[in-house]
Amino acid sequence: MTKPAPSIEASQPLAGLVVVEIGHSVAAPFAGHVLGDLGATLVKVENPEHGDDTRSWGPPFLNGTACTFNALNRNKHSVAIDLKDAEKRGALREYILGHADIVFQNMRPGLIAKLGLDAASLRGARPDLVYCNMHAFGARGPLVDRPGYDPLMQAFGGIMSVTGEPGGGPVRVGPSLVDVGTGMWAVIGILSALRRRSETGEGCEIDTSLFETSLSWMQSHIAAYEVTGNVPGKRGTENPSLTPYKVFMASDEPMMIAAGNDNLFRRLAQALGQPQWLDDPRFATNPERVRNRELVNAAVQEAVGTRTRAEWIAALEAVGVPCAPLQTLDQVMDHPQTKALEMLQRSPDGSMSLLGLPVSFDGARPPLRMKPPALGADNAMVIGTGRAQQK
Repeated sequence: MTKPAPSIEASQPLAGLVVVEIGHSVAAPFAGHVLGDLGATLVKVENPEHGDDTRSWGPPFLNGTACTFNALNRNKHSVAIDLKDAEKRGALREYILGHADIVFQNMRPGLIAKLGLDAASLRGARPDLVYCNMHAFGARGPLVDRPGYDPLMQAFGGIMSVTGEPGGGPVRVGPSLVDVGTGMWAVIGILSALRRRSETGEGCEIDTSLFETSLSWMQSHIAAYEVTGNVPGKRGTENPSLTPYKVFMASDEPMMIAAGNDNLFRRLAQALGQPQWLDDPRFATNPERVRNRELVNAAVQEAVGTRTRAEWIAALEAVGVPCAPLQTLDQVMDHPQTKALEMLQRSPDGSMSLLGLPVSFDGARPPLRMKPPALGADNAMVIGTGRAQQK
């Protein structure tokens, strides 16, 4: 039986929904990127003077706009509105009440309520509205009024304390994982609220925050701390609960080896030509290997250092031991696996390539329908005026 061709319609499960994004930087735009890619009509509200902050986060720039903005704002419409202008703000409010299914925002604490665009004000008139607040430190607590950014939360939430090499200085995780994670939690909350709305007709006010996201990334460390009282430290590439599970240096280049259970360790020992390890009680089980971590890692490193990375990857893959080379981004993008997945998508006019969502529906990845918008390009959707009249 011939498998049907992937359907673009299948990849747009949110088609027909209208979303208003009152957000900037990374967390809120990432949530909008996901919802827009999934087919929702995404109306992005921007400052008419300079737009989303990320428009100027460069170099590098493409067509005068920072690459970060382009990456996060595909499949969106831009409406440039001065929210201090009561008339323009009123037009936005009327658009939301008349058209929107979902609103989310990450403005500085307290501002959205002063503007009358908060959940209580809007849901009082539209009880079926799904509204998501993306806070810095959360919806309550002594720090509720403080702003926040990804590196602040990596520091404040403990992520930097366990990132980097033992004895080394603080290290920020390269990608903005707190911002992106908060955007993902916002989307999860929004989709969950839509499911409830489909059953009850009622909307919902959702709260998530950068700090809560940073804590969620630390859940395994927190669980261990609650049991032992021991403050975790930096482990480099290693997992604190598994051994051997880290980067080792072959004779030419580094590679990651993840022998995550006793069966995999037995296979590793045989592949490395070290069958005697299987008779050593210090190597027998994962708890024993963790207790003798330095000894085990040193023994594995000595063996791995005798041959090239390519040789070891071939040998370990042949017996099913998880391993991988450490790749630079150019190597990642040039890899046949990356190309086969076709996550890098060209804009309709061919002017740029952007990364799509890491999810497909019946074999179809949500497409890049519209490239990132010019500032205020879609003002007529909300206020019926062009950008020139906004100035």
